[in-house]
Amino acid sequence: MNEMAAGRPGRTPRSLREAWVALAGLSAVFLFEMLDNSILNVALPVIGRELHASTTALQWVTGAYAVVFGGLMLAFGAIADRFGRRRIMLIGLVLLAVASLATAVVTTAGQLIAVRATMGIAAAMTTPGSMALAFRLFDEDGLRVRALTLISTVGLVGLAIGPTAGGLVLAIAPWQVLLLVNAPIAVLAFLGVRSGVAADDPSGLHRDPLDVLGMLLGTATIVLALLAPTLFVNEGAGSWAPWAATAAAAVTAICFVLRQRLARHPLLDLKLLTLPLVSSGLAYKAAAGLATAGLGYLVTLQLQLDWGWTPALAAIGMLPQVVVLIAGSAFVDPFVRRVGLDRAAWISTSAVVSGLAVYGLLGRFGYLWVAIALVLVAAGMRVVGVVAGFNVVRGLPENRTTIGTALVDTATEVTSGVGIAVTGTILATLFTGDIATSHWSPQQTGEFHQAVTIAGLTLTTVAAALVGWGIARTRYAAGDQAAAPIDDTVPQDA
Repeated sequence: MNEMAAGRPGRTPRSLREAWVALAGLSAVFLFEMLDNSILNVALPVIGRELHASTTALQWVTGAYAVVFGGLMLAFGAIADRFGRRRIMLIGLVLLAVASLATAVVTTAGQLIAVRATMGIAAAMTTPGSMALAFRLFDEDGLRVRALTLISTVGLVGLAIGPTAGGLVLAIAPWQVLLLVNAPIAVLAFLGVRSGVAADDPSGLHRDPLDVLGMLLGTATIVLALLAPTLFVNEGAGSWAPWAATAAAAVTAICFVLRQRLARHPLLDLKLLTLPLVSSGLAYKAAAGLATAGLGYLVTLQLQLDWGWTPALAAIGMLPQVVVLIAGSAFVDPFVRRVGLDRAAWISTSAVVSGLAVYGLLGRFGYLWVAIALVLVAAGMRVVGVVAGFNVVRGLPENRTTIGTALVDTATEVTSGVGIAVTGTILATLFTGDIATSHWSPQQTGEFHQAVTIAGLTLTTVAAALVGWGIARTRYAAGDQAAAPIDDTVPQDA
């Protein structure tokens, strides 16, 4: 193995090939995150029958993972920056393997929910560190972008093939296999990270005491922020529960900010959020998460409920997005080289917002407009998913990189939930009757189209404002100088 595959003193890798062991391990980490929920969703009806699970219990089979994952990312990001990113990731991978194997003995829905929550803890321990460690593998920004592009491509392949692979597996094997597969992925990731990534240099960590109260408040804020959208969609805007969760999230958020401002050693130094590259990168990721979640939710409803497509046909209808997400990896590096990191971030995010605007205004006039919207959003996401997060990491001090990547993931998780909450609430307000009914009246069809337009344009406006803020922060960082393109001398892998 090379001397510096992941941070060992010595020569820095000059190509992705030299660091292939570490990249294989880190790619496996991201594969688990993207594959996990997508492959399980297809099995929910089978799980419900075999475990005699209620609708609410089935919702929490997937929801427990997302809420725990999103709620703990900041806390584990701070822990990793203090005690070692590699160490926390390896512990998380062991926990993931054990939780996956526990699926074999699950007999009740409650036990499965507990397993999924444990997997969420493991994901919070591993996912933020994957970007931070990949960033630190190399010295040149060009190689860093290409490494992150490679890792994200592996994850997106998992996201794309998950439902299909899950359906094929269910035809020949029990549903437990869909979660047991995480065990060999965890082993592969453990071996790659253990062999290819060196322990963190102590100079790149910090020893400030942990802000336990800040961790509790931050976790509570994010958990409540993720619960509220689900309650809005399931209970409706007329119920007290979603509003109570929203109010509680606001109160805990205020308490968290006050704690971070007053604590001697805060969990998250709020001054970091004012750094131009950090604030702009988070704004871009938030805008993309908002737009992508809203579009995905609305298109799914339109294809199957408005146009009456079967689930299989609807899956085919989403293929333009899948193809662009996977094939677009070949264009990320040349695009970034040509326009520079900063321009690439705002251009790609603007493409995502434009796709949502196209859908909101024209999606009801035919599938062609839906396909154009899907392609624009996927093309933008393919770039911003790498570049915005990269900008956040490069804009932070070396000993705060993991909590920075945790911030990126948290921004995406929370704004995705907000996007679904906004669309769900608008639909619930404007659509009369049961939206899941098989045949809509002309009035209901018109109400749905009106709701789609209002929801799409509402999210577009908010996302566009975030993009504008990101551009302003980027220009503040760059002053009057144009964003410098990446050095063309970065070596290419054979």
